[in-house]
Amino acid sequence: MKAEVHVDRPSTWRKYKNGLCEDCQAGCCTLPLEVSALDLIQMGLTTEEEAGLSMKALAKRLKKEKLIDAFHLKSGIFVIARTAMGDCLFLGKDRRCQIYEKRPQVCRSFPKIGPRPGFCPHKIRLK
Repeated sequence: MKAEVHVDRPSTWRKYKNGLCEDCQAGCCTLPLEVSALDLIQMGLTTEEEAGLSMKALAKRLKKEKLIDAFHLKSGIFVIARTAMGDCLFLGKDRRCQIYEKRPQVCRSFPKIGPRPGFCPHKIRLK
């Protein structure tokens, strides 16, 4: 019997291998999602013009629209909002990314980067 995976405890994560995502419950989509202004543009949440004018004003708008939870001015990092269940705002009811083609770089690079590179919080999809 395999040990239980806990998203908040990377030591319990499974070694990533190709195909692992096919039967997953999107555990990685419950981690805080930190993105840059370039990611926000790619995701379609802002334009180059708006991002270039004022990052503070952009953050204020995105927070008002409940698209972000936080903005760190010094680093220029935005934290994407999560649902009441702790899921990424863009995770659908089918546990699949609703903006997959426009997803941010951190999502494209996971699990190569993240809290435990090469490992993921894989949970088996319930059928």
